[in-house]
Order: sequence, then C-alpha cells, then structure tokens
Amino acid sequence: MTTYHLTQINHARLIAPIEDPRIADFRNALDEINHLAEQTEGFVWRLVGTGNDATDIQLFDDPMVIVNMSVWETIDALFAFTYRSQHVDFYRRRREWFDAHTLPTPVLWWNPRGYIPSLKDAHQRIDYMAQHGATPYAFNFKQRFSSEEAEHYAP
Repeated sequence: MTTYHLTQINHARLIAPIEDPRIADFRNALDEINHLAEQTEGFVWRLVGTGNDATDIQLFDDPMVIVNMSVWETIDALFAFTYRSQHVDFYRRRREWFDAHTLPTPVLWWNPRGYIPSLKDAHQRIDYMAQHGATPYAFNFKQRFSSEEAEHYAP
C-alpha cells in the first residue's frame, strides 16, 4: 500500500461566463464527467463547491478562470481517467470553451495518503512549476516524478 496519493489541479480560462450558451456542452457534461471520475478505479477525492462541481471556486483573481482539483491513488489511475475514458472527448474540445493559458496545467504533486489538499497548496504548486518547471515538487504527465523522488526533494 502506498503512503502517498497524487493530487492534480487543472485550471482554465473560459471564453465566456459559465452560463453562456457557448459553454453549454461543457457545463451540461460536468455532472456526467464528475460521476465518471468518482467511479474510476483509483479515484480518492475531488474539490466541490456549492454545486456538484468546482466552477464557483476561485483560485485566481480572474473570475473567468475555473479549477478542478482531485486526488488519486496513482498517476496511472489519473492518466487512465484523463486520456482513456469518455473524459478525453471533452478534453479534445477544450479550445471551444477555453482561452490559451500561460500558467502550467495540469500540475501534479504527491501528498501523504489521507491529506486533503487546500487551494493554498494548489496555488503554491502552480506558482512553483511556473517559476522552476517540472520538479518532484510540482510536475505534469510528460515529466513525471515518483513519490519517493518527491519525498527527498526540498524546494
């Protein structure tokens, strides 16, 4: 049994307010995709706001930037959900709903098993990766680090 879980934060800037008709396909799929995540092997936890999603939670000053954050048992479980489930169909359409973003996303990191990450944690990891690139402290799917590497890394 692993002593660490993987946290991911993903953020994107909407091209229009979440209620806008141009965002309808994305907005209307949120419950389905969130349910799919929760049913995926390796899922642990996800950030939820006042509804069943996190679209009302602000991590940045820009109210058009939405976030999702979740915790997974392994990086492989998160990868399978992201790129090998129905989620990928919406991922491929992301340019229909979101502007290009300059900050790194997604940002991944390891936390002790049972720890629920905060928005402050997420902001620190995004900022760190933006300044230093992928490291064991904050990384992405292309540049992965193990929990053992993270344990021995001091930012």
